[in-house]
Amino acid sequence: MRVILAQPRGFCAGVVRAIDIVEKALEKYGEPVYVRHEIVHNKHVVDTLKKKGAHFVDELDQVPEGAVTVFSAHGVPQSVVKTAAARRLPVLDATCPLVSKVHNQGKRYVANGRTIILIGHAGHPEVEGTMGQVGAPVTLVQTEADVATLAILPKTPVAYITQTTLSIDDTKSIIVALKKRFSDIVGPETSDICYATQNRQASVRKLSKIADVILVVGAANSSNSNRLREIGLEEGIPSYLINDGSELKAEWVRGKKVVGLTAGASAPEELVRHVIEALGKFEDVEVEQMDGKKEHIEFQLPAELRA
Repeated sequence: MRVILAQPRGFCAGVVRAIDIVEKALEKYGEPVYVRHEIVHNKHVVDTLKKKGAHFVDELDQVPEGAVTVFSAHGVPQSVVKTAAARRLPVLDATCPLVSKVHNQGKRYVANGRTIILIGHAGHPEVEGTMGQVGAPVTLVQTEADVATLAILPKTPVAYITQTTLSIDDTKSIIVALKKRFSDIVGPETSDICYATQNRQASVRKLSKIADVILVVGAANSSNSNRLREIGLEEGIPSYLINDGSELKAEWVRGKKVVGLTAGASAPEELVRHVIEALGKFEDVEVEQMDGKKEHIEFQLPAELRA
């Protein structure tokens, strides 16, 4: 069995930075360090950090007075920032810089008098954070069909921003529909789309041309991991999302000569290796890496942790 690894796959710079922030906070301040929500959407990562002394909470009222607090990579609403400040909690913000960039774009559009439309998934922590950051009402659209039902007059000056875990391909038809409906509309350049989302989706499309089946390593609540599986299916290839090798089913790969393997942006490489080991229990595997973009982006840690 040939196992072809997508390139790129797995951790993006924003996830690496978020995990580093928690680990370095534990080194500097000692345990416990409190993290609001999952630092990234991956149970293995969260469990590993728990063992090192991180405590994950749903809301800030679960954080003791004076405890070091980390905001997750998905970002938080301003209401959470204000609550932390009111309680004088020492905060380390692990919001991905690309998510913060979307927040700042939204704020600039609001300052210019535009009504904000956010393209994203309802209930996703990043969407909730963004809607609570721009300082004005935000209208969420999830599909092209949603655009037709918007209660915004066509001549209203509007601006759109997007959830970072959506690619150019994901948002293209919605943006076209918005531009047809509104005569005065602006939005970010396509170069502002999250590089990691775009690159991982492109690698799965490439992988689908040579694989008989695609396995995506990632959590069920990971938006970008689910999208990778969906893309494989869209390309006509049986595709499955798994946390690790323990969830691999023999019938998925039985009789398949080429298995494509990738990982969402919050899935560590060790889980990819775990899946390869699981495949090896069915038959001998030959592992190779597909050609693809090499990512060299790194994001700085907060000033308090750089020393």
